[in-house]
Amino acid sequence: MDILAVLSIPFDPDIIRTAGFILSWHGFFTFVAVAVAVYLTWRWGRREGLDGDAILSVSTWCIIGGIIGARILHVVDFWDDVYQYDPMRILYFWNGGIAIFGAYLGGFAGGAVYITMRNAPSLHRACDNAALRWTGMHRPFPQMPSVAHLADVAAPALLIALAVGRIGDVINGEHWSSFSDLPWAWVYTDPDSLGYGRPASHPAVAYELIFCLIWAGVLWWLKDRIIPRGMLFALFFAGYSAGRFFISFVRQEQNTYIFGFNEAQLVALAVMLVTVPLLIYRARLVRRPARRRGAVAAAETEEA
Repeated sequence: MDILAVLSIPFDPDIIRTAGFILSWHGFFTFVAVAVAVYLTWRWGRREGLDGDAILSVSTWCIIGGIIGARILHVVDFWDDVYQYDPMRILYFWNGGIAIFGAYLGGFAGGAVYITMRNAPSLHRACDNAALRWTGMHRPFPQMPSVAHLADVAAPALLIALAVGRIGDVINGEHWSSFSDLPWAWVYTDPDSLGYGRPASHPAVAYELIFCLIWAGVLWWLKDRIIPRGMLFALFFAGYSAGRFFISFVRQEQNTYIFGFNEAQLVALAVMLVTVPLLIYRARLVRRPARRRGAVAAAETEEA
């Protein structure tokens, strides 16, 4: 195929490569993406009356959980090919190897566990104890936001952050896709790119980047219109899973499983099996955004 007939990605995948130190565009945009997610969640959470320090505390555990979850799903996917022969490589996460679904699931689990523990009445009673005055711990812990409330606030931010992170994938050519003769197919022309030498292919990661921004816009429009708490996050997860499931058909994954689906597609189906019935059963739309707070309070009181 004539290289002039397609989009050309000419970038070196590394920003700095010197004296054994490498800073890649992928790593740089991953860092920026995490920072964007934390900042937007903090900013939007404070607008809704949440404590900024509490949001940052939860974010720390979301990041830790996200790293662990992303690594676990990657290791599961490549266990037979790589890690069963050298299990110590599981710990070498700095060499690459993560799964975005694992990051989302692990991040949610880390934050939810931390909030649940911090909001436990037994912990508050233990710390608000005069007998502990000499330890300096004699003070009540500030109440953390509910899991559902903070998850709703974070939902659009997570999609924007993923779009930012995918910029690094666009540059480095790491994720291979099916060959294509479409006008917007692309080729990688830098010899150091992981996609160098491949024929013109679908820009699958760009499809995902665009989809994430569109879905973030939908969630932003719905954020004051869907109740009760937690349903916006469920909608985020269901929608992203559906988009990723179909986009994965034009991606080339090393491993496939039942029905020829790859790991991301199987996880996407599992997530939809949980979130779609939950949305059907619980989610409700309110007509006027101004009624959201009252409607949320009434709905949560009724369901409690």
